[in-house]
Amino acid sequence: MTEYKLPEDLKYNKDYSWIDIEDEKAKVGIIKPAADKVKQFVFIDLPEEGEKIEKGDTYASVEAVKWSGHLSSPFTGEVIEVKQDIFDEPTKLNEEPYKNWIMKIKIDKPEEKEELMNAEEAREWAEKDIKNR
Repeated sequence: MTEYKLPEDLKYNKDYSWIDIEDEKAKVGIIKPAADKVKQFVFIDLPEEGEKIEKGDTYASVEAVKWSGHLSSPFTGEVIEVKQDIFDEPTKLNEEPYKNWIMKIKIDKPEEKEELMNAEEAREWAEKDIKNR
């Protein structure tokens, strides 16, 4: 299904996040199928730079016209950068979700990388999960 086509060079978690890992740092954003499902984001609550976060903790809260939810961190670490312009224009997450990351995190526990899915695994998961919502 092309609607669930995910970039092969990224990793994914079961919370609609894509992860671009470079050394011990990672950019984190929301996958296109999830962004498409909610149609238009109207608000995002971003993490704070310097904030320590545990794997599974909420790193962002997002709201759409008739939906709101939370995204959980794929890693334990420190938030080292936040893409502030999406606070003012959250629809950028809908328009270009793979260019508009939400946060960069310094990874404290590299072994957590092993728990992420590749594109094919994430595609299969997303097809089932998003359709059931």
